[in-house]
Amino acid sequence: MSVIYLLLALSILVALIFFVAFIASVKSGQYDDSYTPSVRMLFDDEIVQEDKKDSSTKTV
Repeated sequence: MSVIYLLLALSILVALIFFVAFIASVKSGQYDDSYTPSVRMLFDDEIVQEDKKDSSTKTV
């Protein structure tokens, strides 16, 4: 039974270490996207055109 308590405590400790490392990497800007803004103007945006019907072609 004491092995379960030891493994539980160790797993929580490892999880906390990884969580702190993740928070530190986010605060330091590790996951900031610095590539996409520089090439955004090279991508062509698709223009969505809606079908517009003339009101004069409607039958009454």
